[in-house]
Amino acid sequence: MTKADLIFKQNIKNILNNGVMSEHARPHYKNGQQANSKYITGSFAEYDISKGEFPITTLRPIAIKAAIKEIFWIYQDQSNEIDVLENKYGVNYWRDWVIEDGHTIGQRYGATVRKYHIIDNLLAGLAKNPWNRRNIINLWQYEDLASTAGLLPCAFQSMYDVRKVGNEIYLDATLIQRSNDMLVAHHINAMQYVALQMMIAKHFGWKVGKFFYFINNLHIYDNQFDQADELLNRVPSDEQPMLKLNVPDGTNFFDIKPTDFILENYHPVKPQLKFELAI
Repeated sequence: MTKADLIFKQNIKNILNNGVMSEHARPHYKNGQQANSKYITGSFAEYDISKGEFPITTLRPIAIKAAIKEIFWIYQDQSNEIDVLENKYGVNYWRDWVIEDGHTIGQRYGATVRKYHIIDNLLAGLAKNPWNRRNIINLWQYEDLASTAGLLPCAFQSMYDVRKVGNEIYLDATLIQRSNDMLVAHHINAMQYVALQMMIAKHFGWKVGKFFYFINNLHIYDNQFDQADELLNRVPSDEQPMLKLNVPDGTNFFDIKPTDFILENYHPVKPQLKFELAI
C-alpha cells in the first residue's frame, strides 16, 4: 500500500465516522437536488516527492493527463475560455461551470493569473532571490470574484520554498484548498499541483522536494457513500506510481508541454467507479 492509498483510506474513514453533514449547501446535482456532504475540517498531508512519494491513489483510476492539462490551461495559457480547454487539450468536463457569456468560467483561475502576471512575478521572484519567503500564487482575488459570476476557486493558493541539501537545491510546494471532494478531486488536485511544482523546478534546474497539502473542508457527497465503502474494501496495487517530467533542466516554463509528463508504474484497481458531480 502506498502512502497515498493509506492517507486516502484514513481520510474516508475519518469523514464517515467523524464527519458532520452540511446544511444549506450551494452545490446541486444535475437533477436540481441539493448536494449535501459529510465533511471534516483541517486535513493535512505531506509527501516527499524526492523519495518517490506521490499523492495519487491506486484504489481507482485517476485522470492524471486531464488534470495536468488543466494546469497548462490555467498557468501557461492563462485562460478562462472553455474552448481553449476543450479544443486545445481535449478536456471536456468544465462546461457545467460556463457563465452567462457562454464561453468562459468568468474572471477566475487563468484570467486571474494573466491579470496579475502571477507566473511571471513568481518566476522573477525565485530568479532574483530563491531564498525569499514570498513565492505565493493566490487566486482568491476579491475584485475578480465580485466582477463576474463563476465557480469560486477551490485550490486557490500555493507557496514555494527552496532548500539546499549538500550541493542540490530542492523546491518544496504547499497547496491550500478551501474545499475538496475526497473521492473525485482529491488526487486530481494534488497531482496537478505536483506537476506545476515540477515545471517550476525544471525551469531553474532544481530538484523536486516535498509537497504539503492542506484542505479546509474535506468532504464526501451524500450520493457517494456506497462508493466510499467500495474504496475501503479494495486492495491497492503494490507498485508506487511515479510522475516524471522528461525535459532538460533549465527548460523554460512556457516551453514545457503536457506530453512531456509520463506516469510510470500506475496500475490502479478497476473497474472505475461512477460519480455524479455536484455543480
